[in-house]
Amino acid sequence: MTGILKKVALVLLALVLATLAVAAWYRSATLPMVNGTRTLKGLTAPVDIVRDANGIPHIYAKSQADAYFALGYAHAQDRLWQMELNRRIAAGRMAEILGPNAVPTDRFLRTLGVRRNAEKIFGNLSQQTRDALEAYARGVNAWLEDRSGPLPPEFLLTGAPVPAPWHPVDSIGWQTMMAWDLGGNWTQELLRMRLSQRLSLAQINEFLAPYPGDPVVPTQDYTVLYRELAGTTAQLEKVAAIAPPSYVDGMGSNNWVVGGALSETGKPLLANDPHLGLSAPALWYFAHLSAPGLNVIGATLPGIPSVVLGHNDRIAWGFTNTAPDVQDLYLERVNPEDRRRYQTADGWAEFKVRNETIKVKGQPDVTIEVRETRHGPVITGAIPIMEKAPLDATKYVVSFAWTALRPDDLTLQAGLKFTQAQNWEQFLDGARDFGSPQQSMVYADVDGNIGFVAPARVPVRKPENDLKGLAPAPGWDARYDWAGFIPFEELPRKFNPAPSRIMTANHKIVDADYPHFLTSEWTLPYRARRIDALLDAKERHSLDSFAAIQKDHVSLAAQEILPVLRTTVPRSERAKAALQSLAGWNGEMDANRAEPLIFTAWMRMASKQIFLDELGEALMKDYWEQRNVHRPMVNVLTNKDGQGRWCNDVTVAVKNGRQGCGDVLAASLDAALADLEQRYGPDMAKWRWGEAHAAHSEHRPFSKVDLLAKYFDLRIPTPGDTFTVNVGRHNLRDEKAPFTNHHAASLRALYDLSNLENSRFIHSTGQSGNVLSPHYRDFMQRWAEVRYLPMKTRREDVEKEKLGVLTLQP
Repeated sequence: MTGILKKVALVLLALVLATLAVAAWYRSATLPMVNGTRTLKGLTAPVDIVRDANGIPHIYAKSQADAYFALGYAHAQDRLWQMELNRRIAAGRMAEILGPNAVPTDRFLRTLGVRRNAEKIFGNLSQQTRDALEAYARGVNAWLEDRSGPLPPEFLLTGAPVPAPWHPVDSIGWQTMMAWDLGGNWTQELLRMRLSQRLSLAQINEFLAPYPGDPVVPTQDYTVLYRELAGTTAQLEKVAAIAPPSYVDGMGSNNWVVGGALSETGKPLLANDPHLGLSAPALWYFAHLSAPGLNVIGATLPGIPSVVLGHNDRIAWGFTNTAPDVQDLYLERVNPEDRRRYQTADGWAEFKVRNETIKVKGQPDVTIEVRETRHGPVITGAIPIMEKAPLDATKYVVSFAWTALRPDDLTLQAGLKFTQAQNWEQFLDGARDFGSPQQSMVYADVDGNIGFVAPARVPVRKPENDLKGLAPAPGWDARYDWAGFIPFEELPRKFNPAPSRIMTANHKIVDADYPHFLTSEWTLPYRARRIDALLDAKERHSLDSFAAIQKDHVSLAAQEILPVLRTTVPRSERAKAALQSLAGWNGEMDANRAEPLIFTAWMRMASKQIFLDELGEALMKDYWEQRNVHRPMVNVLTNKDGQGRWCNDVTVAVKNGRQGCGDVLAASLDAALADLEQRYGPDMAKWRWGEAHAAHSEHRPFSKVDLLAKYFDLRIPTPGDTFTVNVGRHNLRDEKAPFTNHHAASLRALYDLSNLENSRFIHSTGQSGNVLSPHYRDFMQRWAEVRYLPMKTRREDVEKEKLGVLTLQP
């Protein structure tokens, strides 16, 4: 018996050792080659990829085409799964690898026709841009052909096939999906349509409050029309549920630039931190490209052959989202006698119809019919019409107009021009091609100039348009059609303004006398005001003072409402202790304090108690977002124009009498504290905002699989809130983790135009997309602490602590 046990133990030991050996081999085999030489087709001369100590590739090539080739190769080495998933999203081909659960989203994206439009865009690009895209694609494909080891773990775990060759259209499709992430006006139009089922126009205008200081945008009373279209509204609700998310809840980014008169160096300084949904790996990938006529470093998007945000030898630039209204929903009336036709201002027209086939892993193909109108694709055709839907579901459909779905969108071409621009005029030449999404761009150059421009195709709405793009419009009425686009020369622009500084933070960037309508849904100006105050606080700035601004987490939103909260009469000893704690707090969203957590939980509960009775469970479930509830809640609690009436519970007012906002605040404080005790224990002194507000970088798709999420997702405690400069947004609707930070500064960068080698940057995870790599998460702690990496371009500096040099040769 002892001998048998020994043999079993030896066999088990051998199996364990073999498993460990295979795991070690697999880990090593999936990591990129960083040293040596590879001979590849598609190059014209040798290229060196020098990876610095942080895994950032510095590409030294003898031609720009070879530099783009090498970037494609490096992207494929480090981020292949991310690239594969991104192009499948744009093409509506997720179900091929993820199965039937992905079919609804594929159906929506096939209906939009992102990939089809990308094919048209490719033909409209300049030859120089097409050459760059093709060189990049050759680089990606060279790695796919050259690799000898296994694919990254995601391919193994999902059973996804070896990726098909990369095509330039794949890059263009992903550019369009980035525009999708940074837009979302159509969901607000749907919200108004849904609110119309329950509220008056006056109530809607209070709930969707205007920008501070602005009047309500005058519109027709659309509530009567939408109440007759309950079935169409129901269709749109289903469409919105399957559409890929856009990251516009509390949407934000910061950038600012000062001229030499306000800097310690006498030359401009520029800062930028775009705020996006956190992902693992990060959206961004740092790279440096050096070739004749090209020396640029900064943040790239895997799948796209350009530095999107960064600097070259002469200029630096940074973006924030302008978020104009560039999406409109149109109600299209279907001919009751011929469902192939819909009504226009000039009579009946035929839908353009095409069929799309969606391949589904493990199941038969799904064929869908896609219809298009003169405004755009019919998105209510993206789902099967329910048999029990109200009658109007057969009378009306909804089409979707979006500036990014145009074959003349040259945004990717603009990005390549930015990387090579040597001055303001050349930068503007690139901006002229920038179509979507509109960005507020700040600029600086080594000659001491600073500038700002907000380029994009922004539709012109006719004077007689009495909906202003805020709500779905009758498609058969010509007054709601777009009347072209704002001319480039009339878009917002500044060059060397007298204050010697420019700042944008998604706030309103135009004055009241600006002649065109961009949007009425600007982000609340808390961050903008705080940045302005911090810029005012020093006579001359440095990169260190800019870094301190990016690190700042004082919430002006909290400061605004705290005086009201402190008047609350506590109903319990626990509430009394919480109010005492908040009495000495200045709104600093410090990760190591309890007050930010108490405040945020209280505001969350108060918003629910204020608006739930008017909106109902369904609307609160879908639209309980900070972009919707924060401003109206402030107006209610301060009783602006009598809006304190929202504190009255309309479901019990007749029976039990009226209640005031003081009652709501007292009740919601107790509810919030009870919720926090359940989550974090009874000792209030031990509650920590940073732990509750941990930044969560989600892996796609393994974030949805609990067993895998704990290995692939990344979490780290963070300060800040939705309205702080060092931003961190949470999801009010997430009952499981309502304070988790899902949306933050995806990238931080600081540029010194007196010596660009002093510039700094950081992003939120690491360079690698391979969970087995030491570079999968090595930026995370530095990012959370708002520390940076140097932006080095001189080869002698890069090679001092290099990981290796990989030479690609023809």
